[in-house]
Amino acid sequence: MDRRDKELDYSNMDAIPTYALYGENEDSGESWLHWETITSRSRLHGFRISPHRHDQLYQILYIRDGVASVMLDGDTLEITPPALVIVPPLTVHSFVFSEGVDGFVLTFYIQDVRNALADIGTALDGLMQPSILRPVSGIVDASELDHAVGRLIAEADHSAPGQLAALHARLSLLLVAAHRLDLAAAQSENGGSGPADRHAQAFLGLVDMHFRDTRKVGYYAGRLGITPTHLNRVCRQVLGLSALTIIERRILLEARRYLQFSNLSIKEIGIVLGYADPAYFSRFMTRRLGRGPQAVRDGFMRRDHG
Repeated sequence: MDRRDKELDYSNMDAIPTYALYGENEDSGESWLHWETITSRSRLHGFRISPHRHDQLYQILYIRDGVASVMLDGDTLEITPPALVIVPPLTVHSFVFSEGVDGFVLTFYIQDVRNALADIGTALDGLMQPSILRPVSGIVDASELDHAVGRLIAEADHSAPGQLAALHARLSLLLVAAHRLDLAAAQSENGGSGPADRHAQAFLGLVDMHFRDTRKVGYYAGRLGITPTHLNRVCRQVLGLSALTIIERRILLEARRYLQFSNLSIKEIGIVLGYADPAYFSRFMTRRLGRGPQAVRDGFMRRDHG
């Protein structure tokens, strides 16, 4: 139901602001859905939501009318409706909405989303990446998308026998629609998909989950059931980069997030990212970006205040 009385909380102001909706840390064993209109919260803040992220929550924004400027991990996009905005856990995001905005914010436990994606057979696909998805005629048109969101909200709003099962089913239907739109967008960009594309997407998903733990290409290749040589070949063919470069780029993305949006020291950021030696972390960033972490942070500060 629309829990408008449940406010966002700051959980760690020294790191990137992490908002926890009421219930995020509860362990009831039950599925959980929070929904609200975009207007109900954003108008309290002048239709601006500052940069933050969620640890365990997966959000889908459905923008039905109006205009929105969306920042996802430092990339700002202007959104015209109708559109879905996919915001997986740990994605730094912010919004600026027009006063006439119309739409909904749907928030789920990440485990419920993972379970649904596993049932669909796409646990490591593009829906675990931040993205903007738009209706496509003949695949999922605007009316179908509106219906999928509307039926999920209607089910959440009225207690009835079998509600939990119905919510699971409605969530799965919405994710199937989003998955089809995501595939359509990917196929439009690269002309199709095959085993190499599936390996590449699965690799990206694994990197998102484990980049803090290991940078060994062999680990990821083993998880995919292929050799490191094959994984490198797939990455170069589909993504245009070596497997190690992709892993390092993911580390750099997270490093930039912390440098821009947190007050953690350079040493603390390095430790969070798996670099116990600050000098090694600094050399890594300098080698990949041409400047060290402090210079990167200073550049963000000049840009934000310039």
